[in-house]
Amino acid sequence: MRRLSRKKALSLVKELDAFPKVSESYVETSATGGTVSLIAFSTMTLLAILEFFVYRDTWMKYEYEVDKDFSSKLRINIDITVAMRCQHVGADILDLAETMITSSGLQYESVIFDLTPQQRLWQRTLLLVQNRLREEHALQEVLYKTLLKGAPTSLPPREDGSMEPLNACRIHGHVYVNKVAGNLHITVGKPIHHPQGHAHIAAFVSHETYNFSHRIDHLSFGEEIPGIINPLDGTEKITFNNNQMFQYFITVVPTRLNTYKISADTHQFSVTERERVINHAAGSHGVSGIFVKYDTSSLMVTVSEQHMPLWQFLVRLCGIVGGIFSTTGMLHRLVGFCFDVICCRLKLGVYSRNVHVSLVT
Repeated sequence: MRRLSRKKALSLVKELDAFPKVSESYVETSATGGTVSLIAFSTMTLLAILEFFVYRDTWMKYEYEVDKDFSSKLRINIDITVAMRCQHVGADILDLAETMITSSGLQYESVIFDLTPQQRLWQRTLLLVQNRLREEHALQEVLYKTLLKGAPTSLPPREDGSMEPLNACRIHGHVYVNKVAGNLHITVGKPIHHPQGHAHIAAFVSHETYNFSHRIDHLSFGEEIPGIINPLDGTEKITFNNNQMFQYFITVVPTRLNTYKISADTHQFSVTERERVINHAAGSHGVSGIFVKYDTSSLMVTVSEQHMPLWQFLVRLCGIVGGIFSTTGMLHRLVGFCFDVICCRLKLGVYSRNVHVSLVT
């Protein structure tokens, strides 16, 4: 009884076979079939390799939500060189609530304004990358995935011990401010702190020494991450007028970055530039200096690095193999059918000619 039940089970399984075997005596091979099979297998291999590279690659997913964090502080990272001596220039921040933020986190360093050939090459390369980023926004994803490994983005130090006079002041460091609109001032004179307003002591600075030619080596908001290139990095402005005002209007967008290399809270920003000469006689009023006016957006962007799941890769791979196999089989049968029809017509034509000749004779 057990043997009979096993035989019935095996026969039932054989009836369910979707891949029946054909005896080799009934199989006929041809040169055209071999050629088509070789092309099909080569195409399958090529597409499978390309699909594997697609599977290894990642892409960035952008999600938007309302920024509900209003109590935390915003960090501003600054590295600006002004073509004036450090004793003649001062920097501070005044926010929307008329709160003057102390600039104790900023350092003043006397430097040479002109760059060395190596530094100039670095700056030109950075400006070239900036121009490409403005034209091709997708390159930002490449920076997120590659330059976050620790590529240097700061101005390299001077390679020579130049004896030129120190005619510029490098203002660098970071400051924590409230997450409201504010204004970073870099102007003549050191700032003074008092509750009734905002002022710089500029009475003892000669007007002929005013020179707000400057270079922004780095300006970012939030956590400073090596590899991210910000819109103002590498910006250089040269002026030959003592009364020149430079304004940068910035909109800061909180950004949460989650990649396979790093997870950090940083900020992206867009900027609009404006500059003009201060001439009170012509109606152009204001104060000479560099003013960075920033405002924070109410939206937060989450940038996540995504990877194709394994099951999706296998499904796509099966689709490639099955699709090419079925398509080449159909084409091969169609070509064979057309060839048989042509041959049949040629044989019929020859036969009819022979019959016609025999009847005539």
